[in-house]
Amino acid sequence: MNNQEYIERAQRYVQLSNQGDLTQIQRMFASHAVYYSAYFGEYVGNQSIHDMMCEFFGRFQDAHWQVEEYRCIEERGVEFDFVMTGTNISTGESVERYGLEKIFFTAAGLIEKIVVCKAKKPHFKQ
Repeated sequence: MNNQEYIERAQRYVQLSNQGDLTQIQRMFASHAVYYSAYFGEYVGNQSIHDMMCEFFGRFQDAHWQVEEYRCIEERGVEFDFVMTGTNISTGESVERYGLEKIFFTAAGLIEKIVVCKAKKPHFKQ
């Protein structure tokens, strides 16, 4: 796979997240994948990640990620700044979170590792 294909896979992951398609998202992860979020902690293994996402999307059914640019980093990695918005259905509170996400892929194109870092509001082009 080349850099553009990794970027396209990262874009697909965000698109599926915006659609809340947890079945398709789960298929994108390697069985041994690791997901670390400064907001939610660390999850190891495809099923653990899927369970965390089911819980998250249960609370934020309208979650949406805005991303304007995807950048290749390191070997088989893609990073992007994001703004996540949604409503916590248990409290009715609107949430807006900013972050930097890094996705690393296996040679076969499955997600092997995700790292989500807190960040200041990104300066997207208007």
